[in-house]
Amino acid sequence: MPGLQKLRVRRGALLALMVLTGARVTLADSPADARLAAITPVFGQLVMFSLPAEFKSQKPTYEKNSGSFYIREQVPDGETLTKWSRMITLTGTRGLAANPNATPQAMLARMSAEFQRNCPDSFSAASPGAQKVDGYDAYEVIVSCGRMGSGKESYSNSAVMLAVKGSNDYYTLQWTERGRDSVRALPIDTAYWTKQLGRLNPIRLCPIVPGEAAPYPSCARR
Repeated sequence: MPGLQKLRVRRGALLALMVLTGARVTLADSPADARLAAITPVFGQLVMFSLPAEFKSQKPTYEKNSGSFYIREQVPDGETLTKWSRMITLTGTRGLAANPNATPQAMLARMSAEFQRNCPDSFSAASPGAQKVDGYDAYEVIVSCGRMGSGKESYSNSAVMLAVKGSNDYYTLQWTERGRDSVRALPIDTAYWTKQLGRLNPIRLCPIVPGEAAPYPSCARR
């Protein structure tokens, strides 16, 4: 069909132009629904997720790769790593998928235990459980600390965490929120937190294409 062929050629030319100019990748069905997409090479694969409207940039607030562990943190514009209301965190653990004893559920159980150590008296959790993310095995957990810190600086800290077993590595994606502190454990609203995680969709793991540079159009156009 000539019309469809023209559209594909035009789209391919546009993606090539994006690579040459360093244009930002957006995900949208219409201009009004445009959202930025964060696409990051993390060890063996590209990891992609969309950024909600309050995140105006694809640039991470903090990023570090130790060679075996990767972390990327981002807070909304105008906030800092010491004072923030919401944070998106991406991590990668190199080569963990080769460990037969490793599972997404086991990874989040360990992370939840570390979270609980910060607030043993006000900790709560829920496990929406196993799922598939872009065809890969994944697991979702929600954790909450009613009170962290002390005095006037105390706050609540709650997060929905997703662990994904990639081709060679393990990845986690977290949406975390701070709020008013509580001496008691906060009730978990599973529907709310699953919706917050859903704001990062689509979440994709893509192969790294040799020679391809940011903004990694091969992953964005799938």
